[in-house]
Amino acid sequence: MTAYTVINPATGELVEEYPAATDVQIQEGLAAAYKAFNLWRTSPVPDRARLLGRVADLYAKRRDDLAAIITREMGKPIVQAQIEVDIVVSIYRYYAENGPKFLKDEELEVAVGGRALVRKEGLGVLLGIMPWNFPYYQVARFAAPNLMNGNTILLKHAPQCPESALAMEQIFLDAGAPEGAYVNLFATNGQVADIIADSRVQGVSLTGSERAGSAVAEIAGRHLKKVVLELGGSDPFLVLDSADVDLAVQQALFGRFGNAGQACNAAKRIILTEAVHDEFVEKFTAAVSGVVVDDPAKPDTFMGPLSSVAAAEGLSAQVDDAVAKGATVLVGGTRMDKPGAWFQPTVLTGITEQMRAFSEELFGPVAVLYKVSSEQEAVTLANNSAYGLGAVIQARDMERAQAVAARLETGMVYINEAPGTAAELPFGGIKRSGVGRELGKYGMEEFVNRKLVKLPA
Repeated sequence: MTAYTVINPATGELVEEYPAATDVQIQEGLAAAYKAFNLWRTSPVPDRARLLGRVADLYAKRRDDLAAIITREMGKPIVQAQIEVDIVVSIYRYYAENGPKFLKDEELEVAVGGRALVRKEGLGVLLGIMPWNFPYYQVARFAAPNLMNGNTILLKHAPQCPESALAMEQIFLDAGAPEGAYVNLFATNGQVADIIADSRVQGVSLTGSERAGSAVAEIAGRHLKKVVLELGGSDPFLVLDSADVDLAVQQALFGRFGNAGQACNAAKRIILTEAVHDEFVEKFTAAVSGVVVDDPAKPDTFMGPLSSVAAAEGLSAQVDDAVAKGATVLVGGTRMDKPGAWFQPTVLTGITEQMRAFSEELFGPVAVLYKVSSEQEAVTLANNSAYGLGAVIQARDMERAQAVAARLETGMVYINEAPGTAAELPFGGIKRSGVGRELGKYGMEEFVNRKLVKLPA
């Protein structure tokens, strides 16, 4: 059965097909990862750090080839694909350099006498279920800290990313990872459920849709497995009275249309106070109108196609629903008339709660503008969402911006910066955007056994 398929979204061309794993291959992968854990968990921490360093070196060495793969698989403009590889290099280097100190024993104050230590140890075999929008980055933020912890990895990638999945597995093999420490599986959804239920697996990390996260969490909960879930987002981008409008326009453009808008923490709902509304709308719509959608393989392309025809069709249905119910299209609004998964950069206004665009995540190049009469109304609207991943605040007054940040129901807030990521910064959200954190020292703390060791006086 063919389950993993590369279809170039820029052309609609079928590039390659890969068969799904057999049940025998799944069992072989589980056995290899479990056997490797029983050795890797006791490996010297400096050895783990050196492995991650070698992995970083290989990503850097293969940067251009790796970038070309994901441009072909999911349409990411080539320069953005190269930048993704650079971020991955920084993540593996970060944990190679900082992982050892994060794993040091923590001594506790003891009231009853003696000493007490908390020792951080690997938890076991972990399953990672990863999406297509950042094929290398999403895997790195799961694999790097957990291999540093002494865990071993089973990786189930998105069905449209088999080539990048195989390229990552090869990097670990070439870096000298023990057999079974990192295992790629072209698993089906049914096989994923069986993997989670297997007693050798101790945890699951998923980045993906809200629906997928709910399904995985249900299975994991039934079998008492720890989960980290990074799910959807409908992140607000608040432009307050004191904002630098030119800066806000620039950062909103990048924050909404980078990677064709296919990022969970993209700036999806742009909330404008009355003082800046008219100027922002004029400048932002002009900027969006100037975005050229072109071949993602060209080095000067900022925006390419969506990841798949299905993604373009789904986004089009959401936009059509909004327009049918009274929304106004300021820029774009439709698919582009050519083969592939092309969609115009789009700006909508006049969104109401009756429209799908109000409550659903728009996973593509569609910005939604709202006008509010006060800062309090901006905060209320920002929090009126089932999601709570990230937010951006644009304001010259830093004290005021931080006060607004404290009132937002999100896991992350960026002030006067486009939404982003870095190896040392924790990434994650609240509400239906998921549970747990990745990256930084917090990414080391999700899948560990915090073992108490009590010593007598």
